[in-house]
Amino acid sequence: MSARPYDIVIGLEVHVQLATRTKAFCACPTAFGEPENTQVCPVCLGMPGSLPVMNKRVVEMAVALGLATGCAINRESVFARKNYFYPDLPKGYQISQYDRPLCEHGKLPVVVGDTLREFGITRIHIEEDAGKSMHGGGGSLIDYNRTGVPLLEVVSEPDFRDVEEVTAYLKTMRRLVRRLGISDGNMEEGSLRCDANVSVRPTPADPFGTRTELKNINSFRFIARAIEYEAARQWDALEHGEAIVQETRLYDAEKGRTYSMRGKEEAHDYRYFPDPDLLPLIVEDDLIEVQRAALPELPWHTHKRFVEKLGLSAYDAAVLTGDDALADYFEAVLKCDVPAKLAANWVSSELLGALKQRDLDLESSPIPPARLAGLVALIASDKITGRIAKDVLSRMFESDKSAEDIVAELGVTQIADESEIEKVVDEVIAESPMQVEQYRAGKQQVFAYFVGQVMKKTRGQANPKITQALLKKRLEG
Repeated sequence: MSARPYDIVIGLEVHVQLATRTKAFCACPTAFGEPENTQVCPVCLGMPGSLPVMNKRVVEMAVALGLATGCAINRESVFARKNYFYPDLPKGYQISQYDRPLCEHGKLPVVVGDTLREFGITRIHIEEDAGKSMHGGGGSLIDYNRTGVPLLEVVSEPDFRDVEEVTAYLKTMRRLVRRLGISDGNMEEGSLRCDANVSVRPTPADPFGTRTELKNINSFRFIARAIEYEAARQWDALEHGEAIVQETRLYDAEKGRTYSMRGKEEAHDYRYFPDPDLLPLIVEDDLIEVQRAALPELPWHTHKRFVEKLGLSAYDAAVLTGDDALADYFEAVLKCDVPAKLAANWVSSELLGALKQRDLDLESSPIPPARLAGLVALIASDKITGRIAKDVLSRMFESDKSAEDIVAELGVTQIADESEIEKVVDEVIAESPMQVEQYRAGKQQVFAYFVGQVMKKTRGQANPKITQALLKKRLEG
């Protein structure tokens, strides 16, 4: 495969499974993991004579997502039959929306790196899920429990040019649907799945190339790998004079490659027509306004507040808002009246690092926000140094004692007495004639050696600012 001398164009179709108790058009439950074919009825199986009835909660959730992403909410939309014949779709068509969807023309603000970008949303429409085929043992079996489970399909504009943008968009979408309470966004259980349309072209000025569709990928890591492989495959084919075929492809995670699944269908292949069993969906203004009033603070608004009101860097804000639980934890620490920047560093760097070392996550952390805030307060008040604080944090994992009690037991309160530190500085300089000569000859990096020696002699208790000032005074005076 070639190195990348080309431009990648990516559009995404995200399927969000809604967290309703019952299915989109019948009263069957939607619980995950139940025994096969125990959550089915004539409606979701499409039996003759059965009639679908729209689940109002599905409409409310769809409107909430449309409002959050700045979409126009169409007061009248239409359900259509999308005809295709697979065993996991017993009635031979899927109830979806086609040319008259519920939500259109929105955008999703996404922090990519430390920059806030906006990616266009073409449409958000309601549809029902299909069943699940299981192959093996010389045959195939089908579980219809998932048939009729409500989905929102979020179709983006082809605005993405690399996998970093794609990953950031998908993570933001997952945070958004969780924040809205409309989906658990669980990718392992298929609650959030993504199709990616990928094409390549020589330069951004050239027309879009022929696209292929990567189908049903439910992992951030795999979709990034699949796109990178597929783009490189297409470019390699073009360089060898081969045409790109419009098709649907699957990603083999074990082999790290895509392979052809079927020829790509066009809209006319599905023979869409309005579902005669469902009236046009009319959304009243009251429903829209109730959903608008119930919108929580959206992820990009939280990011903006962290930057503008708390003074965090865009990067720090992106880390802390990358996960709702982490953002909530950080805000709980702030309620203990500690400096925001210092708290941000200790939550996003030191605490998460310590949890990772112990193979723990935030939910299983033994250090609640108030305890960490106690440690941050000791640092902010110059009672302990950052180095000592790391040791204290480690001990906080081993007991439920407060940071203040641990500091008192260890006797590691910061030394801020200048005369006391000055004695140690003089000792270090007297014991290091060679390093003194190197520093005074211009080898500035030796300075760290002197700081380290003072910290070593004071067991990390010397105030770093006073230490550095005294060292410079002695070495350069």
